[in-house]
Amino acid sequence: MKTETAIRSGTMQVTMLLLVAGFMLLALGLAGAPSSIQLAIVLCGLGAVLYFTRPGEGEVGYVAGIDVDSLLSALWLAPIIAAVPLVFEVGATGEEVQALGGILGLIGMANYFLRPVYLLLYSLVRSVRGGGGSGNQKMERL
Repeated sequence: MKTETAIRSGTMQVTMLLLVAGFMLLALGLAGAPSSIQLAIVLCGLGAVLYFTRPGEGEVGYVAGIDVDSLLSALWLAPIIAAVPLVFEVGATGEEVQALGGILGLIGMANYFLRPVYLLLYSLVRSVRGGGGSGNQKMERL
């Protein structure tokens, strides 16, 4: 059961990071900021500031079944993820930066919608391997 929780938490973190990074690029594109190395450095600096100011474990807890502490502790990665496409697309216009943000958001939502597939694959692998003693429990019942 720990692995299933880790899959749920990990996929939620990746989804959140990609969505936040996408929204950052959308906002920068709306502001008309073209892609540049300087902008990528500023985003990495923002990531460093968020890293050093991230909250400690156990401050927020679970909200609506989501581990908010783990999301907030990983939030510093979002500006760094947003900086990556800017480095590869130096000189992109504001509209192209918006498009890059949309692509990151789309990847994040695809990851979110694939969560049941990840869990299904985990269940299939666990079933093939023997499933953590479920066969032994069936034998004991007989």
